[in-house]
Amino acid sequence: MREYYHSVTLNKSKCMGCTNCIKRCPTEAIRVRDGKAEIIDERCIDCGECIRVCPYHAKIAVTDPLSILGRFRYKIALPAPTLFGQFKNLKNCDKVMAALKKLGFDHVYEVAKGADIVTQLIKEKLNIPDIKKPLISTACPAIVRLIQVRFPNLLDHLVRVESPMEIAAQMSKIEMSRRMKVSIDKIGAFFITPCAAKMTSIRNPIGNEASNVDGAISILDVYGPIASYMKIPDNTEKLQRATGAGLSWAVTNGEGQSLGIDNYLAVDGIQNVIPVLEEIENNKMTDLDFFEGLSCAGGCVGGPLNFENGYVAKNRIRLLAKNIQNKPPTDSDMEYVKEHTHWKLQQNIIEKPVLKLDQDIVAAIQKMEALEQINKNLPGMDCGSCGSPSCRTLAEDIVRGNASEMDCVFKLREKVKALAEEMIQLSDKIPSGREGRKQE
Repeated sequence: MREYYHSVTLNKSKCMGCTNCIKRCPTEAIRVRDGKAEIIDERCIDCGECIRVCPYHAKIAVTDPLSILGRFRYKIALPAPTLFGQFKNLKNCDKVMAALKKLGFDHVYEVAKGADIVTQLIKEKLNIPDIKKPLISTACPAIVRLIQVRFPNLLDHLVRVESPMEIAAQMSKIEMSRRMKVSIDKIGAFFITPCAAKMTSIRNPIGNEASNVDGAISILDVYGPIASYMKIPDNTEKLQRATGAGLSWAVTNGEGQSLGIDNYLAVDGIQNVIPVLEEIENNKMTDLDFFEGLSCAGGCVGGPLNFENGYVAKNRIRLLAKNIQNKPPTDSDMEYVKEHTHWKLQQNIIEKPVLKLDQDIVAAIQKMEALEQINKNLPGMDCGSCGSPSCRTLAEDIVRGNASEMDCVFKLREKVKALAEEMIQLSDKIPSGREGRKQE
């Protein structure tokens, strides 16, 4: 099994042990021990919540630098729809795409165009009789990994269609290969990403052995150069091919609305998505056709690697989408896609197991019993002062040997109080020096 890669990383030298991150992590992947945060790899889904809430910038997302372009003779930019919401006063997306070419890319293929294609593929899935519903979007890799970790019973609900990013990578490489008459292995496709989870999905694809994308460059890293190039006047050629619906995948409801159905639910913010997934898991939403879950507030425009405020970017995307008159893919376009790309996920999406209490089943049962007993004795305050996100996770950490009951401030206070009372009782039994002299 290949080593798991994480884009979200921790700079311990900056960490002040404030515990902000442990309360916001949706998979309880962070602990604070000895005044420093620790990330449990098996639990982390690279959602970026810890990046948002860390006041000391100790959590960072590792993406590829622009220098990665030098690895390939031909370079393709795959701009996320969110990128176009970072710039004001755009009439269309052409100037941003032209700036990307000036930045060193030979070709630009909108991921929004990939979204137009994926929309048609999902529509076909929705029309399959007796398919398990609601179908759950796989567009947000953080939500997919959340389901792998916390809701494995919902894996069969995930729509088995490649993401717009992967479709865009395949289509763009085919186009460039034919136009330049070069082999595809000489072409590199690079996603311009608003989030850490996409970087992780490239290094560790979900449902496939390997990604068609060769790297991910943060929007923060290209915003400045693009803004500079956009100030240079030129006769920009028409480059935009995506529809307004494809561009709208950048915001909440964008995917659901593009499907042309009424019976869908779109939820953003991973803390809001979790209770809805619980409802689906408990069979309380069997009448729903489609669920669009997005880790970031507002959708991808709220990603931690964006430059612009998410609400501002959302409004810009809305205005841009209204002005776009491009047509969606035709039946012949879709036939070409199906013939020339791997548009279906090639592997099963399987449960992503977290750390087991013990490899031996008997020992694991004993540790679980100990965990439950320890948890009963803890105050149930879930304050996080111990460095674990909840009393139950502290009990788990104690069983694993990574913490002790005295890490709980309430248990420590009880212990100190008991010791103080014991010291008072002992001091009462010790004869004073005067009494000792009288006895002599």
